[in-house]
Amino acid sequence: MPLNEQIKNHINNAWTDGYPCLVATSGQDGPNISPKGSMLVFDDQNLAYWERSKKKAFENLGHDRRVCVMYSNFKAQRDGTMEVGFLRFWGTAELYESGPIHDAIFAKLSKREQEHVGADTGIGVLVRISRATDIHGKSII
Repeated sequence: MPLNEQIKNHINNAWTDGYPCLVATSGQDGPNISPKGSMLVFDDQNLAYWERSKKKAFENLGHDRRVCVMYSNFKAQRDGTMEVGFLRFWGTAELYESGPIHDAIFAKLSKREQEHVGADTGIGVLVRISRATDIHGKSII
């Protein structure tokens, strides 16, 4: 079952709306949580983001490709555009330094992300969703 259009819209506009997604990774030094302003819904089975900082989250993906993406937006819940204000997506990340998927992720980025410092050397990250729930554990896909 695909993500509904409302959820796609919230994720695709997360940074602009002021509710960026957080990506949790784990590496040799333990866990890390990083905001990803470029997070987007790539298709019904994948989220994607543009890795340009290449810091701890990127380093951790070299050790463990499992990630958890969290989206939190109480305002959307209060406004009635989301049933629950917290969403979690578990999955496995794949890194694309070049090629058609790399280019497709870049093409879906906002203009701000495409022109941001470091975008030209960025790496596309595709997160294959294995499970997605609201904060209560109810499946959203």
